[in-house]
Amino acid sequence: MTLDLSPIFTLIGELAVIAALVVIAVALVLLVLTLLSIRSGRLYFPNLLRPGLTALEGLMRALFKAVGLEDQEMLSFFVTLGNTMNARAFAEVPVAERAIFLPQCLRNARCPADLTPEGLRCKRCGRCTVGEAIGVLEALGYRVFIVPGSSFIKRMVKKYRPHALIGVGCLAEVKEGLEMADRLGLVGMGVVSLKDGCVETLVDWNTLYEVALLGLPPSSVPEDLHLPSDE
Repeated sequence: MTLDLSPIFTLIGELAVIAALVVIAVALVLLVLTLLSIRSGRLYFPNLLRPGLTALEGLMRALFKAVGLEDQEMLSFFVTLGNTMNARAFAEVPVAERAIFLPQCLRNARCPADLTPEGLRCKRCGRCTVGEAIGVLEALGYRVFIVPGSSFIKRMVKKYRPHALIGVGCLAEVKEGLEMADRLGLVGMGVVSLKDGCVETLVDWNTLYEVALLGLPPSSVPEDLHLPSDE
């Protein structure tokens, strides 16, 4: 007697079709919510958007391109979404348990900083604004690193075990950094640089300071601390 497996294969096929339709339906909902959020400047259902976009990233990228959404717009939305979702949790982490990672491309091309096991050691030479910014951030209580690569961040996280971090970089780097922070169980916030490249890039320091001050009571900010504007 031959066992007839056709009903089982038919059922599997039907379930696969249903699953595909569900995924497509979810992707279309995410697409609509993303486009509405970008155009209005307001996040709609972020608790659905974040896990959905992460789980279906490949499909969503294809859909975004199909409707004319540029990669830069998509990456910017990912970063905005991540920052918005993490802001409250970040504010609850004591500053002593936070770290800031700056990219080495922010420094001057003639930077005399030494490369150490804990990253580039700024000499505050005045050739760029990095040294002044580090002074501001350290006065707030932050541990600040100038990183030569992403693997370095993991080593410093393992060594110092911060509970939250701020990463500065280009759109793609910040998006990857926020995802890495999630995987490491950290609360991540990202600040996107104003200029991409490998040498003498720019960042809006005031934007970084605004993020750094999240959750800090005014009494914890030194009275003589001046937040300089980006030059």
